[in-house]
Amino acid sequence: MTAPRALFLDFDGLICDTEDAARRSWSLLYASLGLTFPHALWRRMQGRSDGEQLALADLGRRLGRAVDPDTRARRLRTKTDLCRAEPLRPGVARLLENARLRGIPALVVSSSPRDWVEPHLVRLGVRRCFADLVTGDLVERHKPAPDLYLRALRHVGLPAEEVCAFEDSPTGVRAARAAGVACVAVPSAAGDAAALTEAVRVLPSLADFSFDRRRLPDPMPDPMKGSLPR
Repeated sequence: MTAPRALFLDFDGLICDTEDAARRSWSLLYASLGLTFPHALWRRMQGRSDGEQLALADLGRRLGRAVDPDTRARRLRTKTDLCRAEPLRPGVARLLENARLRGIPALVVSSSPRDWVEPHLVRLGVRRCFADLVTGDLVERHKPAPDLYLRALRHVGLPAEEVCAFEDSPTGVRAARAAGVACVAVPSAAGDAAALTEAVRVLPSLADFSFDRRRLPDPMPDPMKGSLPR
């Protein structure tokens, strides 16, 4: 692709490391019940809007009973408290400022609902940096389905090859790829760079992204493009 004319950024784990906060909240809950939170389970959950359901099902199997509402609420309170303490990830402010100086619009593209994403952006002082938020409450299918990215493309009125996406999870990378958008991956503290092989580039930080590169590698053809996710 040529130098991008718009940027699409995931929120959880990329702009703010709420992903690591979520992982820690589950680790603390499992530990309080005498269990170890499985790394393999977290890898399945990461970047998915149904991650909580996956973990609750796993925990219920281990306990031999359904997880009660009080335990679930306690975990959510822990996650909320941890998320509120998370700052902007390194390089986010610089990337957004460089995009502004070049007249390149930036949009958030997240499976999370707007009422989760927007208050955090306000807290972090970057809400004004985004032309719009394309969030999970606007579509029926979340990542890894391409629906959020396709909606964002319609919003900016640009072809996929003129946009660059940024994600932190394999789920998000697959969603961008399914929409034909080249995706740069930046793993979160709870992520795994080795699992991001479908991205056109994996960077340790958004601070390492440079607009001076005139081209990014084109996204690989997606053999599943057009099919429904299972």
